[in-house]
Amino acid sequence: MLPEYIQNETELEETLAEPSAADLACVARLTDNVLILGAGGKMGPSLARRVHRAVQRTGSRIDVIAASRFSSSSVRDELERDGVRTIACDLLDRTSIAGLPLAPNVLFLAGRKFGTLDRSDLTWAINTVVPAAVAEHFRQSRMVVFSTGNVYPLVPADGPGSNEEDQPAPVGEYAQSCLGRERVVEFVSREHGLRALIFRLNYAVDLRYGTLVDIARRVFNGEPVDLTVASFNAIWQGDANSYALRSVELCSSPPTVLNVTGAERIAVRAAAEWFGSAFGRPPRFVNTEGPVALLSDAGRCRARLGDAEVPLARLMAWVARWVEIGGASLNKPTHFEVADGRF
Repeated sequence: MLPEYIQNETELEETLAEPSAADLACVARLTDNVLILGAGGKMGPSLARRVHRAVQRTGSRIDVIAASRFSSSSVRDELERDGVRTIACDLLDRTSIAGLPLAPNVLFLAGRKFGTLDRSDLTWAINTVVPAAVAEHFRQSRMVVFSTGNVYPLVPADGPGSNEEDQPAPVGEYAQSCLGRERVVEFVSREHGLRALIFRLNYAVDLRYGTLVDIARRVFNGEPVDLTVASFNAIWQGDANSYALRSVELCSSPPTVLNVTGAERIAVRAAAEWFGSAFGRPPRFVNTEGPVALLSDAGRCRARLGDAEVPLARLMAWVARWVEIGGASLNKPTHFEVADGRF
């Protein structure tokens, strides 16, 4: 049962971590441990909890292991308290990678986006060198590799999104480095048999961040909403977590590619006007609708893994209530309005 609204961070974490029936069925079929790399970031903790809860409820004997630098010790402490085994690991250190347990099922979340303009070298290292080393270490495993829809070209804002058969044409160094990540994983897969899935996610929404949250906060605060990129996709982070877990069973060599996002093409103006109506505050706009946007077609994902559990209308209602009651923010804007790939 989906809550009508989410009132605080405790409820938010509970909702994000609640496994679906499909998650339980997947975990019941798994016979080997699950390792989550980059588990200290935005999605990692709730994904680890979701998998761990599914293990507990199915009576599975597999372990769920969360590995990260854990720059925030509180995140690690909370995961341990919830029963998730954790490992501190710097993925830029090959010795640390070599010490990771050879789990048969790996979810690889580590990556870098913001700050690329300041340290493009670090972005390339984290997004290409690290995945190459990790893929080599786990060449006998199944690995879901988080990527992004940014590897696709910008498409007409009023048209269909890119699908998995479209050729990548990344704009900017961040997107280029993400395609680099995909290519090095593909190389290890083809050369050494690594079974992998490239998880091209764009715009997961946790109520503390996300495209819809960015728009809602601007409307609520009376700040102008930028229309330069006129359309976008969004998906509830809990649904993205569920798809990530279940994608383990779709791994192949050479890698499977899967777009992951919501079914709708959302117009920025329409979303801002909806939030304005919800808040009783007419939105303000800046710039005019541009001709292109970053859009993905996730029809293959829905065909293989089913529809998302949280529909767009419910997600927007959650976001509106969260912003209205002063819910917490990670202060990490998505910059979805950026059209030149400079983050």
